[in-house]
Amino acid sequence: MKKIATVLGARPQFIKAAVLSRIIREREEFQEVIIHTGQHFDDNMSEIFFRELGIPPAAYNLDVNRVGHGAMTGKMMELLEPILEREKPDLVLVYGDTNSTMAGALVARKMGIPVAHVEAGLRSGNMKMPEEINRIVTDRISNILFCPTEQAVKNLEEEGFRAFDIRIVQSGDIMKDSVAFFKDRMGSFRDLREKYGFEGEKFTLATIHRQENTNDPSQLAAIFKGLDAISRKTTVVMPLHPRTKAAMKEFGIETRVLLIDPVGYADMQQLLHFCEMVVTDSGGLQKEAYFHKKPCLVVRPQTEWVELIEHGLARLVRADAQQIPATYDQMCVQVLNFDLNLYGMDPGETIYEEIKQLLI
Repeated sequence: MKKIATVLGARPQFIKAAVLSRIIREREEFQEVIIHTGQHFDDNMSEIFFRELGIPPAAYNLDVNRVGHGAMTGKMMELLEPILEREKPDLVLVYGDTNSTMAGALVARKMGIPVAHVEAGLRSGNMKMPEEINRIVTDRISNILFCPTEQAVKNLEEEGFRAFDIRIVQSGDIMKDSVAFFKDRMGSFRDLREKYGFEGEKFTLATIHRQENTNDPSQLAAIFKGLDAISRKTTVVMPLHPRTKAAMKEFGIETRVLLIDPVGYADMQQLLHFCEMVVTDSGGLQKEAYFHKKPCLVVRPQTEWVELIEHGLARLVRADAQQIPATYDQMCVQVLNFDLNLYGMDPGETIYEEIKQLLI
C-alpha cells in the first residue's frame, strides 16, 4: 500500500488536514503517517483540534516551538529527515504557509520524495511576512499545487510556473468542507453564551495574533482601542492567542473586550455561526467568516483572499483606533451577497482524486 506522510504543526493545518485524512481512512487505498512538528504545542492550540476534528494521533511529534523562525525551521528539518528515511513515504503532503509547511517540503524534495502543497498560489505581496516566504518556497519545490481560487492559479502563472515541471490544480478551498462538516453539529446560542459568560443577543468575534500586529506596542494598542470603541455598542469576544496575551502583558495594554482562552474548532465554529461580524488578522478566519455568511474586518494592509475584498464581503483596515470602529459601522448597514461560489464545490474529493492519480 502506498504511503502518504502528512506534515502539519498549526491550527489551520489541522483543520484542512482533517478533511483529507477522513477521506484517506474511508477509502483505505493509502496509508497515512501524520507528523506533528509541535509548532502549536499546548492543548488549546493543538491537541483539542486532533480530538474534535477526528484526526488520528500523530505517529511523530517533533515538539519544536518557542524558538525563532530560523531555529524552528532548521530543527524541524533536522528531525524530519530521519523520520522520512524510516517511513519511506511515496508522497509528502503539506498545507498552508507555516514553517512546518516549508520544512516538510524542503526535506522531502532533497530526499527525492514528491510533494503536494494544499492551499498553493496564495500571495499577499508582503515579503515582510514569514508566511509569504514560506508560500513562495514551498510552491516552487512542490510537484503538485492545489490552488483554492482562480486568483491563486493566476498568481502562479504570472510567476512563470507553467514553464516548470509542476502540476497546477484549481481544487477549491478544503476548509469549506471542514466548515460544512461541523455546521450540522452546532450547539445552541444559549449554551455558548453561558459557557463564555457574555450577555446579550449579539456579539462581534475578534482574533489578533500576527507578529506585525503583536510586536508593535503602538499598533497593538490602537487595535484594542478600536475594539474597545466597538465594545461600547456590542459585546466583543476574543479568544486570546498566547502571543497576543504575552504582548498585552508586556506593553501594559488593558481592554473592555471579553477575553477568553483559546477555543477548539467546534467552539470557534459556533462563535462564527452566532456572531454578527468578525474582526481578525487571521487568513483562515476570513474564509470561515465567509462560509458562515458573516462580514469581516481584516486588520492587515493586504490579504491573500482578494476575492472577499473584491466582492465587499471583507474590508481591509489599518491598525487604527478610528478606522476600525468606523469601518465596523459601515459594514453593519451594508447588504452583502454571500451566495457566491468563491471556493469550489468538493475540494477534498478533488484533491484526493488528483493525489490518487499521482500515486497509482
